Amino acid sequence: MKIYSSTLAPAAKVAFTSQEEGNLAGHVGDDPFNVARNRESLEKQLGLTETPIAYMNQVHSAVVAEPASPGQDAPTADGLISAAGNQPMAVLVADCVPLVFVGVNEADGAPVTAVAHAGRKGLLDGIIENTVAELRTAGATSFEAWIGPSICGSCYEVPQQMQEDAEATHPGIASTTSWDTPALDLPRTAAQIVRELGGIPHETHECTLENDSYFSYRRDSKAGRLAGLVWLSAEGQK
Repeated sequence: MKIYSSTLAPAAKVAFTSQEEGNLAGHVGDDPFNVARNRESLEKQLGLTETPIAYMNQVHSAVVAEPASPGQDAPTADGLISAAGNQPMAVLVADCVPLVFVGVNEADGAPVTAVAHAGRKGLLDGIIENTVAELRTAGATSFEAWIGPSICGSCYEVPQQMQEDAEATHPGIASTTSWDTPALDLPRTAAQIVRELGGIPHETHECTLENDSYFSYRRDSKAGRLAGLVWLSAEGQK
């Protein structure tokens, strides 16, 4: 697992898990007990035993929601926003782009955090733009975003027409695989969108298909899911 500290709000921490932390998704056919155990182990590792990590029911939408209250079902959305920055949150992927956002509230300097799931459809439909809009509504005047492990533009093969349609709305997204077929570069485009919206992108440049330390749906359709995470360190919650 790789852990980063925010440059805008050092109390805010960002992480991306690997296969070492196990599958964290409950919708891929894994034993629910194993998923629960992996999630609990991750929370202990990060020191988050008092406030559990919030997840969402991801459906490749452009919807951003608030985390569920204790005892409620996870919201159906592809972005989560914590206006106070004090709710640990996760986005789950296995080739799609996980984005983790940290903003700073102009009024009091407190962190505003968010996560987003940017698959091809969600990215093209505006999940990144919608997440940033929610950050700004919550008071963030500056923000940064980590673009986590995801399938790269040299591996994400798509039909020619799909590539052309995406390029028409998002110039620069078109790419070519290493075997010379049409492709899309989602991580590069995610970073471009973050820049255009006035944010600072941090690119991990880790391809989930090329690096078998990560889960990849293209490599194995029964793959688990890695997590992109954001939380406040104990010092930041005092």
